[in-house]
Amino acid sequence: MKLSRKAKRNMAGYTFILPNLIGVILFTFIPIVYSLIISFTNWDFTKGFGNWNWVGFKNFVDIWSDKWFVDSLKNTIVFAVVVVVFTLIIALVLAVVIDRFCYAKTPIRLALFMPYISNVVAVAIVWVMMYSSWGPFTQMVKKLGVDNPPQWLGDYKWSLPSVIIMTIWGGIGYAVMIYTSAIQGLPRDVYEAAEVDGAGEIRKFFALTVPFLSPTTFFLVVTTLISSFQVFAPIQLMTRGGPGSSSSVLVYYIYQSAFSFYKMGYASAMSWILFILLFIVTMIQWKQQKKWVSY
Repeated sequence: MKLSRKAKRNMAGYTFILPNLIGVILFTFIPIVYSLIISFTNWDFTKGFGNWNWVGFKNFVDIWSDKWFVDSLKNTIVFAVVVVVFTLIIALVLAVVIDRFCYAKTPIRLALFMPYISNVVAVAIVWVMMYSSWGPFTQMVKKLGVDNPPQWLGDYKWSLPSVIIMTIWGGIGYAVMIYTSAIQGLPRDVYEAAEVDGAGEIRKFFALTVPFLSPTTFFLVVTTLISSFQVFAPIQLMTRGGPGSSSSVLVYYIYQSAFSFYKMGYASAMSWILFILLFIVTMIQWKQQKKWVSY
């Protein structure tokens, strides 16, 4: 059978994407569907695939009376909001300052970007030592006159803020690089006109730079928020969700429920709650962008 030229081109294209498509189906699509199915069951995966106990929506109802889930959800929301706000504000200011006022821009940007590409295990271990009783944070607080400084990662009130500080430090470099790429494409003639009109640096920053960079900010808000909702490694390596539930987040509690308590159906239900929450937040951001994003 003779094929048209368009059909041949389509077949060639599908042939090229077939390996990746197979991988997506096997390792993404099928596990997603499977997790939805087992979220309606009470399944201990150590007993094999045949030992399913269908419970309907019980898992989705029970999680809201689970104190650990509620605390983890609150911690996740606090973590995501604080990380997004402070990371983007600091990164935007640093990107503008480096671009406008600094020499040796490339080494400075590289130094800021290094924590982002560094091994998360090594970074977490270094920060654990920095938070120790003989670390710089504790010593600095003692120098300020505090006789009994907090134990940071072992303190109920300070464990989550301590992880947040490390996460902000590690994510600033990526946001600075993205902002830098956008800043280099801004129209210089507009800034020159503003200078002629007598606008200062602060005025130009708020009246020109911030609106011009709003599409970049929107991109970073969405991506940083999603990654913050899915934080796992820093919690696992630094606090293990403790003390108590003070630093437990949703992804870590999902991991504990599935692989420590063997409640795979319960963990899958929480995973879908997290997915729905992320979907709603992203859709709200997508709708609200029309009010503050200028293209």
